[in-house]
Amino acid sequence: MKFDPFPGAWRMIVDKSVEREAVERVRTVREAVGPDIDLLIEVHRRLAPMHAVRVAQAIEEYKPFWFEEPTPADDLPSTAYVRTKTTIPIVVGEALYGRSEFREVFERQAADIINPDICNVGGLLEMRDIAMMAEAYSVALSPHGNNSTTIGLAASLQASACVPNFLIMEYPVAWEPFANELAVNPLKVENGFIALPTGPGLGMDLDEAALAKYPYQGGRRRELAVPADEYP
Repeated sequence: MKFDPFPGAWRMIVDKSVEREAVERVRTVREAVGPDIDLLIEVHRRLAPMHAVRVAQAIEEYKPFWFEEPTPADDLPSTAYVRTKTTIPIVVGEALYGRSEFREVFERQAADIINPDICNVGGLLEMRDIAMMAEAYSVALSPHGNNSTTIGLAASLQASACVPNFLIMEYPVAWEPFANELAVNPLKVENGFIALPTGPGLGMDLDEAALAKYPYQGGRRRELAVPADEYP
């Protein structure tokens, strides 16, 4: 089970009540699901080290599977510091691009697990090369999946099958209906596993007629001419 336990707006500096609420939510979920369900704690790169460390140390007794991106992605020294203060495995990588940025992760010993996004890092071969770099530092690979579904997921599976340090693949269930509609032969999860496609290429084809129903609408961000445009 993967979830973000932090309430309120995404802020780097938070009130202690935010820390307490996050810890309480982790405790509540652990008590509800028992000791055999893995809890993957998402932090979304939001916290200053002092908050990340306090929360990590407070939830250690609930045995989380990992603590994902506790500090900003462009502040790897802080992430490395947090890693030295907790026994929970630290995850880094979904907002990094290419081998050069991951090199700093490994050199600073900032992560136990990396979660590169195959559509961010530049494709299958770059993902494989990053994973091979990680293996040399005893770091596991868990590809990010929330941005890379359908074709991205198929490519991530192929890359993961070629490296010995693959751990798990992120699979957002919420995107499954769209993937099932757009793919001629969608990937299926059975008992927590996805069988590696055996067809040509990535092993997946898209239904172009279904895809045409969702034309590109432009970026989600828009230009603000004046401050008042923010609140139309």
